[in-house]
Amino acid sequence: MRKISIAVAGCAAFAASAANAQSSVTLYGLIDAGIAYTNNVQNGAPSHGSSRVALASGNISGSRFGLRGSEDLGGGLHAVFVLENGFNVNNGALGQGGRMFGRQAYVGLSTDQYGTLTMGRQYDSMVDYVAPLSGTAGSFGDAGFAHVYDNDNLQHTVRLSNSVKFTSNDYAGFKFGGVYAFSNSTSFAVDRAYSAGASYNNGPLRLAAAYLQINGSAAASTPAGAVNQNVAADPSEFKSTAGGGNLTADVQRTVGAGIGYTFGPASVNFVYTHSQYQDTSAFGLTASNGSVHFDNYELNVKYALTPALSLGLMDTFTDGHLNGVSKSNIGSDPKWNQVNAIARYSLSKRTELYAEAMYQHAIGNKNTAVMYNAGGNSATSNQVMGAVGMLTRF
Repeated sequence: MRKISIAVAGCAAFAASAANAQSSVTLYGLIDAGIAYTNNVQNGAPSHGSSRVALASGNISGSRFGLRGSEDLGGGLHAVFVLENGFNVNNGALGQGGRMFGRQAYVGLSTDQYGTLTMGRQYDSMVDYVAPLSGTAGSFGDAGFAHVYDNDNLQHTVRLSNSVKFTSNDYAGFKFGGVYAFSNSTSFAVDRAYSAGASYNNGPLRLAAAYLQINGSAAASTPAGAVNQNVAADPSEFKSTAGGGNLTADVQRTVGAGIGYTFGPASVNFVYTHSQYQDTSAFGLTASNGSVHFDNYELNVKYALTPALSLGLMDTFTDGHLNGVSKSNIGSDPKWNQVNAIARYSLSKRTELYAEAMYQHAIGNKNTAVMYNAGGNSATSNQVMGAVGMLTRF
């Protein structure tokens, strides 16, 4: 009888273990803190600049924590979800306009044969497919390496609420996907967004391309739009807000592509993006008919000097074109060139130290440097930023 009891108990324990193996919930996160220096930060009058030294949260990667779960439903079908919070490690404040799960929040179904369908607050296809080849990749320079105003959203300043997203499985290195974000209002075509992209990885070669369109309107009156970045913002904030609100427009269209190749410990990538902001008041344009275009040309190189130490270098030229304003008022179209360098040293699989430096030069009459994540626009056409810090993952 004792032998039977032991056998039954063993079978029950095995069944419980198997059931637990079929579903999982993982707590994960990243904390990034450091000290940053920026020169020429506007102080009072636009032409007056001062140096800034600050304790900075998320110099290269936004601090976050989240829950990721999966349940095996049988037959190759899985239920999945992600709830991801962003926060400022300096003071504990919530990020993304005070949202509890502002970085990501979605639930969906995944199949072993086709791919994953999810619904909630998610990234667009520029982030999913093109950004990994850019210096804005999390394993490279991330936040500090964003293009001017993050005009192409490679640094995911804009996330898509109310979105339905499909991501295919990997087919011999080829992946594709798309996302549609609803306005959640009676004006179906207002405050909505859609995006699509694809990538191909074959040994050392990597290719990617994507498209993003955001439709907004200054007349929007509902706080439920696809790209509203701040829940306390004025309704006009529900327009396209790439660059954290630095740029607003009734319609934003962005297309991008990248190519990369790995040579042993070194990788070289080239990324091109083109962004159009239609009916915008940025740069003094008339909101009813003004538009600005950005062409971003980025070349980056990453080298693993040792298994623990990696070095990165990136150069981006951003060519801006203004329409709807007299060139006699601005002298010339705005342009920017930015050079970034970074060193990352791993103390363990979870923790690393980093040092980064960025320099930006603005070209054009009265055009100033506007480095992303610098703590303030420059009072001149030049700006330098440097930061040292650490990040740990869990």
